[in-house]
Amino acid sequence: MKVNVFNLQGKSIGKVELPAVFKEPLRRDLILRAVLASQSSRRQPYGTNELAGMRSSAHYHGRRRRRWTMMGREMARMPRLHGKITPQLVYRARIVPQAVKGREAHPPKPEKVWEQKINKKERQKAIRSAIAATAVPTLVAERGHKFEGELPIVVTDDIESIKKTAELKSVLSKLGLDEELERIKEKKIRAGKGKSRGRRYKRKTGPLIVVTEDKGIGKAVRSLPGVDMSRVENLSAEALAPGAMPGRLTVWTKGAIERLSQLTPS
Repeated sequence: MKVNVFNLQGKSIGKVELPAVFKEPLRRDLILRAVLASQSSRRQPYGTNELAGMRSSAHYHGRRRRRWTMMGREMARMPRLHGKITPQLVYRARIVPQAVKGREAHPPKPEKVWEQKINKKERQKAIRSAIAATAVPTLVAERGHKFEGELPIVVTDDIESIKKTAELKSVLSKLGLDEELERIKEKKIRAGKGKSRGRRYKRKTGPLIVVTEDKGIGKAVRSLPGVDMSRVENLSAEALAPGAMPGRLTVWTKGAIERLSQLTPS
């Protein structure tokens, strides 16, 4: 199948043959596995202090048939406070999980391994499936992208040399992405506790630009919220299907399409 190649003015200047990877069947299960594996590798281990809840003078001493023993006193055998304490705190239990101000029963441990493994061939197949999904209009529409026209969008390699954000925005507008650029402008305040944890705002995910070489476009993309850029060799399932939802609106350069046929032979 051939698709149009557009120049920076949004006019068709030729056609290019799509590689066989765009005929790959959709595998949502593999895409989900690949995305979760990618996200898990960035997760930071965390855990409680080893002495949390243990910093107490409470203790238990129990011997049968001995003076001052704590056995046979009609009380649970728990570490308790001793010494000069107020009547309200006489023999108050500490340390054990079920006591007030006691330690946590099963606290999070920093040695836990969060990283999820995925087979190499499964990850590669997930990427191929996510690439094919970028050319399916129904999947792109399900993600909420605003675009009417031929998919995938292929432009000349001249877009790689754009260094100004305003110029890149103008090119995307000429390619028919006006509504998409307006959609990703929206910024909403997150509901819930996340507002006070460094993620106060939520933004829409916009188009992905796939190039063969970064000749300055990376700097131009940096100031466009929601728009990302990736080299064709560095494509991942997470970049092509954010949130494990396939069908991201993707702009390909002609060189990236040709390089794709070499990276994923039929």
